[in-house]
Amino acid sequence: MVSEPSDSVSSPPGLSGTLGDMDPEAFRAAGHEVVDLIADYLAGVERYPVLPPIEPGTLRPLFPTAPPETGEPIETILADYRRLIEPNATHWQHPGFLAYFATSASGPGILGEMLTAGLGQNPMLWRTSPIGTELEIVVVDWLRAALGLPEPFDGLLTDTASTSSLIALAAARQATGIDAAAAGLTGRDLPALRVYASSEAHSSIEKACMTLGLGRAALVRIPTDGAYAMEPARLEAAIERDRAAGQRPIAVVATIGTTSSTAIDPVERIAAIAERHGLWLHVDSAYAGAAALIPERRTAFVGWERADSIVVNPHKWFFTPLDASLLLTRRMATLRDAFSLVPEYLRTLDREAPVRDYNEYTPQLGRRFRALKLWIQLRSFGLEGLRRRIEEHIRLAREFAAWVDADPDFERLAPVPFSTVCFRFAPAVLARDAADPAHQRRLDELNARLMEAVNRTGEVFLSHTRLDERFTIRLAIGNLRTGERHVARAWELLRSEAERLAGELE
Repeated sequence: MVSEPSDSVSSPPGLSGTLGDMDPEAFRAAGHEVVDLIADYLAGVERYPVLPPIEPGTLRPLFPTAPPETGEPIETILADYRRLIEPNATHWQHPGFLAYFATSASGPGILGEMLTAGLGQNPMLWRTSPIGTELEIVVVDWLRAALGLPEPFDGLLTDTASTSSLIALAAARQATGIDAAAAGLTGRDLPALRVYASSEAHSSIEKACMTLGLGRAALVRIPTDGAYAMEPARLEAAIERDRAAGQRPIAVVATIGTTSSTAIDPVERIAAIAERHGLWLHVDSAYAGAAALIPERRTAFVGWERADSIVVNPHKWFFTPLDASLLLTRRMATLRDAFSLVPEYLRTLDREAPVRDYNEYTPQLGRRFRALKLWIQLRSFGLEGLRRRIEEHIRLAREFAAWVDADPDFERLAPVPFSTVCFRFAPAVLARDAADPAHQRRLDELNARLMEAVNRTGEVFLSHTRLDERFTIRLAIGNLRTGERHVARAWELLRSEAERLAGELE
């Protein structure tokens, strides 16, 4: 006789004695403790160095080599979180995080993430999450209108700008009529396809070409002017040259707010060229697009309404928890043609009204319910609240730039259209060596040492790039918690360390 299986198992405190989930009351208590942990972390994040003073490979030995055979109490796990996880993180929430482009998670956004996890939605089909699907339509339209873009734009939420740009360029490839989605690119008598972007465009565009089978060679880098913006005349010449050589241009990528210097490509002129040659225009404004929430700052965005697709990342300057990227397009049907695949197990037979199944517009089948945190956050801050915070960051960046400009031992290396300042230490003591071919190398080494010394204080975190082959320090203000005192402290540290380094030179 075979006995019926029992659902009773031995469980640690907090888990029920069945094969189900954590006991609801234990979950409630643990949830309160987790919220307290998060609130305490946000309130006291400045007690940590922005970069933990550890070396690669030193954390792994702190953890067991195998998972526990039996469950452990949540109290033990949270104690280890406090001891092992929180202190060893790079603190993106720290107001001294002035590197890259900040991703700071707001309180309303964090609450939205918690509710998202609780609901456990997968808006791949309308039926798998009616609210996930339709709230995404609502939030995307809210953001479109808030950015000042016309109604023909529609779109969706993805994880990052890299994915959004990949989807946009897949649609550009599909729009050629080649139908790469069905027939692929290999084994066919096709010309080499070409995508154009400035020499300052983000590496995600090159990666998209790699992923889509176009190859890195398909990306044509267009030179920039003295402000690091694409030169339209060079773009048109490259397109015409490639056409004459039997190659097939398919898309242009313009950037509003490049990663290195936040340069602004002349989108209006680029749009005219793209239209004249029948090319898809994609605008990458992952970072700077948030500034378009401010009507008075939309002069930087003139012409982007002529684009076929646009990407803006709310997880950057909207203060939304990672991840959330907004992809807008005037050609949703083409996006769908690039990715639509409906096997029998995804067909829905119990409805007549047409609906949107978002999985048909993306490479992924499963999708996160990103609209919920954005809906909560937009309602909590309001557009006016977001605008004020963005304006303050722009003001702080211009104040920092003025300090750089006023100091004879520092020089600014790019305009400051948004909230990022590019600069370097160029002490007068080295000016006498400017004609020496090794002068540039010495300045590069000096600035690398300066940035490392400032970062080592733990009070701020700066990153770098290269502009005209010069080592360039970037101070990017975009963290929700950054205030004037943090920017002033960064300048104080830079000047102090620069003075020390100059003393060594003398």
